[in-house]
Amino acid sequence: MGRLLIFLALFVVGVVLLVQWQARAREQQAKETNPPTGTIITVDGTPVHYRIMGSGPDLVLLHGASGNIKDLTMNLTAQLTDRYRVILFDRPGLGWTGRLPGKSGPWNTASESPLEQAALLQKVADQIGVSSPIVMGHSFGGIVAIAWALNRPDETAALVLASAVAEPWPGELGWIYTVNGSPLGGALFVPMVSAFVPKSYIKQSIDATFAPQHAPAGYGEHIGVGMTLRRESLRANAQQVDQLRPHVVDMRQRYDALTMPIEAVHGDADTTVPLSVHAEVLMGDVPNGNLTVLPGQGHMLQHTAPAEVAAAIDRAAARAGLR
Repeated sequence: MGRLLIFLALFVVGVVLLVQWQARAREQQAKETNPPTGTIITVDGTPVHYRIMGSGPDLVLLHGASGNIKDLTMNLTAQLTDRYRVILFDRPGLGWTGRLPGKSGPWNTASESPLEQAALLQKVADQIGVSSPIVMGHSFGGIVAIAWALNRPDETAALVLASAVAEPWPGELGWIYTVNGSPLGGALFVPMVSAFVPKSYIKQSIDATFAPQHAPAGYGEHIGVGMTLRRESLRANAQQVDQLRPHVVDMRQRYDALTMPIEAVHGDADTTVPLSVHAEVLMGDVPNGNLTVLPGQGHMLQHTAPAEVAAAIDRAAARAGLR
């Protein structure tokens, strides 16, 4: 029995080491394949990756869950850089931006709230001379855009919310976020996903996110899905999503302070962030909102309807007196 227990212990240790080695190898390959496209500066101990494109009034773009800067540069920025200075950020824990102090580690349970994420990115924005920006957020980036405006209501020219999380939702978000965001799941399950998740599952996940439309050719390679599959990014994304709802509940109490122009654009076929739960409800909570519904469109409007998102930005700019 003693020998058996020793054998089992050695076997478990060997499996753990194999998983961690494979995960580390995949992460290194992802970083080599997807180097930073912008600049990295360190603010309060956290490296933040940003990119500036074009010229004109300042326009901040914030990506959604599991994303990074490249998710917004594939189709959307080409519609904007001729008339805006576009500033893109990797949100904390994703892309090349690190996590806030005290939030990282496989056994950690704390996540970066939308208000904390916005505050970090605003410190970078101050350093690079961003002034009274229009702030556009997609999906999870939408609630961070709202947090940006709540942090600085007098210094935010307008908000544009594309398929944006904006209101508390009923029910649960699914077991994967709970497991990946837990201490045990973060330490044991996340490394296995990083190490061994098959390409077929990645494709299935992308297809589900884009439905009923289809992802553009080369989407996965362009955004670098391997960056999202890194252990720390998987944990950060899961914790941020899993712990989001209480923050939205609290933030909603302050929505009457969002007096700047708000343009929401949302597909009525979005099952990831449903129109009826978020954008439609938000219009009754803010004093200066306008909603554009895109029939038949799903969640990834920055790819499937970039001209309509750009038009919403132009409307926000005009209403803010910037055009």
